[in-house]
Amino acid sequence: MTLDEIKNPKIKAWVEECVKMCEPDNVYVCDGSTEEYDRLMKKCVDAGLATPLAKKPNSFLFRSLPSDVARVEGRTFISSVKQEDAGPTNNWIDPVELKATMKGLYKGCMHGRTMYVIPFCMGPLGSPISKNGIELTDSEYVVLNMDIMTRAGKKVLDIIGTDGEFVPCLHSVGKPLNNGEKDNGIWPCADVEHKYISQFPEEHLIWSYGSGYGGNALLGKKCFALRIATVLAREEGWLAEHMLILKLTNPEGKVKYVTGAFPSACGKTNLAMLIPTIPGWKVETIGDDIAWMKFGKDGRLYAINPEAGFFGVAPGTSAESNKNALISASKNTIFTNCALTEDGDVWWEQIGYPAKGKLVDWKGQTRDALPKDKSPKGEEFAHPNARFTAPAKQCPCIAPEWENPEGVPISAILFGGRRPSTVPLVHQSRNWNHGVFLGSIVGSEITAASTIDASQVGKIRRDPFAILPFCGYNMGDYFQHWVDVGAKADQDKLPKIFYVNWFRKDENNADLPGGFMWPGYGDNSRVLAWIFDRCDGKDNYVDTPIGFMPKEGAINTDGLADYYKKTLPQILNVDKEGWLKEVKDIRENHYPKFGKHLPKELTACLDDLEARLSK
Repeated sequence: MTLDEIKNPKIKAWVEECVKMCEPDNVYVCDGSTEEYDRLMKKCVDAGLATPLAKKPNSFLFRSLPSDVARVEGRTFISSVKQEDAGPTNNWIDPVELKATMKGLYKGCMHGRTMYVIPFCMGPLGSPISKNGIELTDSEYVVLNMDIMTRAGKKVLDIIGTDGEFVPCLHSVGKPLNNGEKDNGIWPCADVEHKYISQFPEEHLIWSYGSGYGGNALLGKKCFALRIATVLAREEGWLAEHMLILKLTNPEGKVKYVTGAFPSACGKTNLAMLIPTIPGWKVETIGDDIAWMKFGKDGRLYAINPEAGFFGVAPGTSAESNKNALISASKNTIFTNCALTEDGDVWWEQIGYPAKGKLVDWKGQTRDALPKDKSPKGEEFAHPNARFTAPAKQCPCIAPEWENPEGVPISAILFGGRRPSTVPLVHQSRNWNHGVFLGSIVGSEITAASTIDASQVGKIRRDPFAILPFCGYNMGDYFQHWVDVGAKADQDKLPKIFYVNWFRKDENNADLPGGFMWPGYGDNSRVLAWIFDRCDGKDNYVDTPIGFMPKEGAINTDGLADYYKKTLPQILNVDKEGWLKEVKDIRENHYPKFGKHLPKELTACLDDLEARLSK
């Protein structure tokens, strides 16, 4: 397609403005066709940027530069007009200053490259919950990934029409090719100090420069689906959340839909694609990462998955941890920064089996494989943030209604973090505001493996609602938005809110794999079954100082290993001393950050928790 074929004058004028600034050699409007995808992928292969995989049909491996391997939070900005509106947890630069800097970088940045115009839809086409965007990019890698991760192409332009709304997203790798230069098989990106991933909330505008990787460049993902969408949700009265969505069916065939927010390394994708260990229960996937929720005509919250694919972390994904994810990525998949085997497959640490012969690691170096599927820290064959981009429709447990334009009605919302002590296996909030309180204190304990600062080990790294790096405005105001959403709703129709913790540890018990007091993975279905029954109002709970917890015998332990049956009472116990320390940490180190923006309702919940624990 050509620029002249775009009928929307606002889109056309904006693209022409960006063309004038970025000065690409060509402009191409993406139609979203299979032919287009194949042609652009061949261009990447011919340029030495992509390697076809003999063992996985229509799948390819890319390698980035070591300076461009993940989100760069230090270079990510919420550029609101007032710094206070960005809040204490976001990086802020005055929008006038930031735009001046970035316009200087954008000037001529696409020399020698094509500007691709990607019309894309976040959510099922035609859904009242979906939103549309236009991303301009000079990266074929971005076009290919966006084709998997969103509904992209001409059909989106048709929906936007001549006067529809769209979120403008401008991206450049920041590597102009002057005087006939080529990439020569080297991943194009700018130096770290010249990377900018910028959101302008008041304008619903995204500008990204200098990185070609992941959420820095696929602007439909974290930039739009969370940072700008949280702003839209606040303005329009809905919720844009960093949450999985799963469908849970009990042995009687009754269905409930559950969302869940978990910080990184807490098993979020594993839970979304869980294979239950208790007979008769079934889990299906609606989404593994992001949920947009709006109230339906019946007063219930309905959720869609705004994405069309999975951008999953490869290391740690195995047949044991997430068989369904492996199957999802068995064909038509883009792999980034994984290792390459001699027979043309990908490999990564903790894939469940050792590689044979020699491997080409993520830096392009050929090395002898190890006799196990782990590598010393810093010597990994696959980068720890190596990814697979796979179509969601390939997931064997994808729910039939995952693209229902009306969304699915949510019965429960889960929060969780990686906590080796204090926080029990599961507890339920007393009401909506108490649930918002639980979401606001989400966090994981810092371990020696996750930090180079030994003084931080044992402290809690708070990640409220698991959305801290992705909220497009002041987190205190975000908490208030959740409180306001609940206040306006029919309380009986709101989802029930729960806090789960699969990661309690007993380092002194040699019988426990990894010291964990709960087996996790498929056995988490036992907790989901209790949650399912609580949503039906079943009397299977006891009232405790921290909320509602399972009665003795309420968690199904049939078939559970004996040592987990013995540890279950310990991880369903209220550690009063530990919780009083938690209250102290929240009161002294967490809540003060939000100042006058912290809702009084959350302070009241904290006071109530302390009073109940002190009785």
